[in-house]
Amino acid sequence: MPYTDATLSLLAPDGTLVTNDRNEMYHQAISHLSEADFREFYRVMRVVRRFDIEAGNLQRQGQMALWVPSIGQEGAQVGSAFATRSQDHIFPAYREHAVGYIRGLDLINIIRMLRGVTHGGWNPKETNNFHLYTLVIGSHTLHATGYAMGIGFDGACSTGALEEDQAVLVYFGDGATSQGDTNEAMVFAQSYQTPQVFFLQNNHWAISVPVRVQSRTPLFERAAGFGLPSIQIDGNDVLMSYAATRLSMDAARSGQGPHFIEALTYRIGAHTTSDDPTKYRDEDELAFWQARDPIDRFRTYLTSLGVEQAFFDQVEVEAEDHASDIRARTMALESPPASEIFAHVFTDDHAGITAEAAWLEEYLASFEEGSS
Repeated sequence: MPYTDATLSLLAPDGTLVTNDRNEMYHQAISHLSEADFREFYRVMRVVRRFDIEAGNLQRQGQMALWVPSIGQEGAQVGSAFATRSQDHIFPAYREHAVGYIRGLDLINIIRMLRGVTHGGWNPKETNNFHLYTLVIGSHTLHATGYAMGIGFDGACSTGALEEDQAVLVYFGDGATSQGDTNEAMVFAQSYQTPQVFFLQNNHWAISVPVRVQSRTPLFERAAGFGLPSIQIDGNDVLMSYAATRLSMDAARSGQGPHFIEALTYRIGAHTTSDDPTKYRDEDELAFWQARDPIDRFRTYLTSLGVEQAFFDQVEVEAEDHASDIRARTMALESPPASEIFAHVFTDDHAGITAEAAWLEEYLASFEEGSS
């Protein structure tokens, strides 16, 4: 049983609300949300999952060398992302597709990155402070902590106005908790009392290594050892993900230091399209988590509120249209010019880079001359 006595939730696997003494404050944290907000939660989860499936198909058809699926983790991502404020900075790992979508990222940019036609992916200034994907496990937790330290140095937090104060949210997986970088990030975060939330998506597998092998204790208890206030939530409960993140981010931005959330979820698909989870994963475990799918769970809840079938049908049409658009745009992608290599090395003109660019242009032109 992956859940523990410490696991917090608002929505049971059967789609009914959970009410007890431990989650009262979290119910209050979602009390301002409307049915329109709930519909948006569902819409984003469904549209991004359909995108995810389409991207996987495109990879299998040779349009990318690799795809990183996030199927099954939409509840953790959508709830937490909607709980952030526009001024907050978000540092993803490499499968936070729903988070990027919410922050305004055109998802074709993820495909461009994995197709190898871009040198970074996107400009965080153009994606509402959604920073770049980082494939080196755990290294971005240090980037996030460093940025949060900078916020503290600049006095951009704890001004007394939560609507303006900045905070940082960093996503990572259970495998990253075994990396030195992540542990060092928590040391510095606690030492400098950074306005930051560590959001662990515990999807139970670090490629083929199960979390039970990585840690003999719940992972959120590791954070407590660094002095970070830490909780464990049902990450497939989009409402709990929202409530926990909103409270933790507001606490961090108000000067209460870094916080830690362990969201229990599951990677329904492979680690990447280079992986075959049937070689190491038990089918009963997979079935357990499929029965707790975050989208199905939330649809059941919305239906209990009286949301009509026409809404769900409309979302399906939108999801299919978005997937079709992504496919068409992927097929139309072209390789960038060779000169793009030099475009963003330095902010200002650099004599050495200019000389190298001129040499490459001349070198490539020599092939054209020789073939004529």
